[in-house]
Amino acid sequence: MLYKIRLAGMAAAALALAAPAAAQTWPANPVKIVVPFGPGGPADIFARILAQALTEELKQQFIVDDKPGAGGVIGTEVVAKSPPDGYTLLMMSNTQATNETLFARKPYVLMRDLEAVAPVNSTDLVMVVHPSVKARTLAEFIALAKANPGKLTYASSGPGTPYHMAGELFKAMSGTDILHVPHKSSGEARNDVLGGHVQMMFDAVASMKGNVEAGEVRALATTGLKRSIALPDLPTVNEAGVPGYEATLWLGLMAPTGTPKPIVERLNAEIAKIVARPEVRAAWAKQGAVPMAAMTPAEFDTFLRREIQKWAKVVEVSGAKIQ
Repeated sequence: MLYKIRLAGMAAAALALAAPAAAQTWPANPVKIVVPFGPGGPADIFARILAQALTEELKQQFIVDDKPGAGGVIGTEVVAKSPPDGYTLLMMSNTQATNETLFARKPYVLMRDLEAVAPVNSTDLVMVVHPSVKARTLAEFIALAKANPGKLTYASSGPGTPYHMAGELFKAMSGTDILHVPHKSSGEARNDVLGGHVQMMFDAVASMKGNVEAGEVRALATTGLKRSIALPDLPTVNEAGVPGYEATLWLGLMAPTGTPKPIVERLNAEIAKIVARPEVRAAWAKQGAVPMAAMTPAEFDTFLRREIQKWAKVVEVSGAKIQ
């Protein structure tokens, strides 16, 4: 018995020493950042910017791997079930926080199977309609929707995504009945609005700004409480007819639970340095995004748990639920 206890103690000691050793040599191989959304969306755009900066700083390649589908569940599951060695990371958003309540069943539990690494940035959304829609202002769109209950449609990149929740919150607060048309990715949703197959969409400013400026869609409002730096001439939904409305999109990084603490802390420190760069802040501002305040992994964990509670209330208001 004593021999077995000694062996167990030796094994535990070896594991304790292995984690710091692994962290010292990390990253010795390319690191994959899984984006559980489609290409062209804000998570994909900013993951690539982050991957390039991390590649330069850590002298090892960081690769973005888009795995869209099921409102972000497919890509999130891939990371949740990956080895906790620091070589597979998740670029997540408030979609993952919403999904904790929205999905009755998922193949993972966010705060059990993944751990917080660092916040990245946040961005307002922009409410756009196809030019064929006979509404030039938010007030006119609300009047049109009320006169045609259930006949207008809005696109999203899938259940639980910020685009979906922004739409449901808008319906609840404006007293309108607009049909939700989910898509596999924000790119597919965007293309359907551009093609006139769906009338309206809430999209990230970074993704839709070019289409707005090209006149391919008509922008009615942005979704922050203050006007967007990238689209300053547009009113907010709050000031244009739906008082108190706010819906933003934020991004952060997570890793499989059990990832060595030194690796998590190093990633956290590197990301904080990258998002604090003046040139990064200036480039993101042009796309309507601002860096989130720096947080330790523990602080980001607390933030995520609060977001899960917050979006649970929005899901309850919307009445949305996925079995």
